[in-house]
Order: sequence, then C-alpha cells, then structure tokens
Amino acid sequence: METVVALHRNHFGEIISFVTSGGRIISYQKALMEATNGSIKGVQATEDHDGKLVLSPELEQSFEHYPDLF
Repeated sequence: METVVALHRNHFGEIISFVTSGGRIISYQKALMEATNGSIKGVQATEDHDGKLVLSPELEQSFEHYPDLF
C-alpha cells in the first residue's frame, strides 16, 4: 500500500497534490478519495469545522514535515 512521501503547494501555500511512495503524483481530490477508500496509508479524511472533507496526516498535526517538491 502506498503512502504520502511529499507534496506540492501552489504560490498561496495551499497543498495541490501529493507524491506517493510509488512515485505517483496525485491531486488533492484524488488523495482525498484514496484516503476515504483506504487505498493510501498515512493520511485520513476528516471533516473540518465547516463540514468539508480535508486530508490530515494520521500521526502528525500537519503536513509541515513533508518535503515540498516542485
């Protein structure tokens, strides 16, 4: 099972895609879908205070420790 190993941010600092251990670059929405389905390990889909589904790392508070690859 793949895990998230890095991410890509836009010029606003928002996460737009993830790099997996298998070398795939997947969009935020694709990663959200795969986390919901249990296809990707290390991230989870949770609801924010507005009820919107967002990704969060399972063991960390944020994605800050992930490398930002361009």
